[in-house]
Amino acid sequence: MAKSGVARSGSCRIIGGVWRGRKISFDDAKGLRPTTDRIRETVFNWLQFELANSVCLDCFAGSGAMGFEAASRGAASVVMLDNNRATVANLKANIGLLVANTVQLEMVDTLRWLQQTKAKQQAFDIVFIDPPYQSDLLEKTCEQLEKGEWLRAQTKIYLEHAVNDKINTPPSWTCLKSKQAGQVAYKLFSKESL
Repeated sequence: MAKSGVARSGSCRIIGGVWRGRKISFDDAKGLRPTTDRIRETVFNWLQFELANSVCLDCFAGSGAMGFEAASRGAASVVMLDNNRATVANLKANIGLLVANTVQLEMVDTLRWLQQTKAKQQAFDIVFIDPPYQSDLLEKTCEQLEKGEWLRAQTKIYLEHAVNDKINTPPSWTCLKSKQAGQVAYKLFSKESL
């Protein structure tokens, strides 16, 4: 919400797959930073052999850029989680606009969802974790994903955070790729079986 009390919004473009070039809109919620085209291009190059028929989780969906990009590029299903009402309304509108039948949207706190939902019902092949910066949500989400058995062996986990943040991940996660763009650090991990 802008200081004047009027919600501002923006848009970004899906850069690959069946919806390539389509614009999605988003609200200007506090902490919402759509992943840039450049970073998304790199990340989805990293994931190009993992996406077909994958089951994905977008933990802090925000603009939906990561989840819609995954669905556009062949993911079998994408679960998007966000707890901001305006953000969820925009995501719902974008799902309708794209006729994104493989995208499931939940208006919920990510940590509560990971604690209350039974992981045995669903495990994920790819997980995107990009919470608001200056919060402890990233590490808590990583812990809950591991504790709740949400990940298969070889699940790929994408993390995005401020470059100066020190992040501890579960010991069974191996960092495969790591890059920086300005003040943003972004990494791809793989869940290994112990």
